[in-house]
Amino acid sequence: MNANTVTLHGKPFTLEGVLPEVGQKAPRFEAVAQDLSVVSSDNYSGKVIVYASVPSLDTPVCDIEGKKFNQEATKLGENVEIVIVSMDLPFAQKRWCGSAGVKRLTTLSDHRWASFGKAYGVLITDLRLLARAVFVVDTENIIRHVQLVEEVSHEPDYEKVLEAVQECIK
Repeated sequence: MNANTVTLHGKPFTLEGVLPEVGQKAPRFEAVAQDLSVVSSDNYSGKVIVYASVPSLDTPVCDIEGKKFNQEATKLGENVEIVIVSMDLPFAQKRWCGSAGVKRLTTLSDHRWASFGKAYGVLITDLRLLARAVFVVDTENIIRHVQLVEEVSHEPDYEKVLEAVQECIK
């Protein structure tokens, strides 16, 4: 398995773009918020950011991941922003947040341009979905943690993500 490939239920899929590396400047992207406004990564400058890309919030593993990150976000303080990016339409993301009781994280839709997926190397081209990955970006916009989940149906390693966040807020 290489950095440009993931599996979904054991079937390999190629990713478009290049996965950024720790120490690199975080790539810029634009996506769509729940209110249909265009949001860019510039909106989060000066904060520690956790970008979690998921295939769809309407799947069991993504639902678990979103709720887990929402729960953890309440403990991390106002200088940490957790952003879940998926190809789900903004309407579906808003519905999911409401039904899941999610209030402490942001969802962004990459459906229009796949800007995040291409910039972060997580676009599953054949499915036009995002691979499951987590990126921690510090207040200087430098990537401090990269985690591409090789089997998309598995959850990320939350402990490693939270450790990287703690390092950034020290």
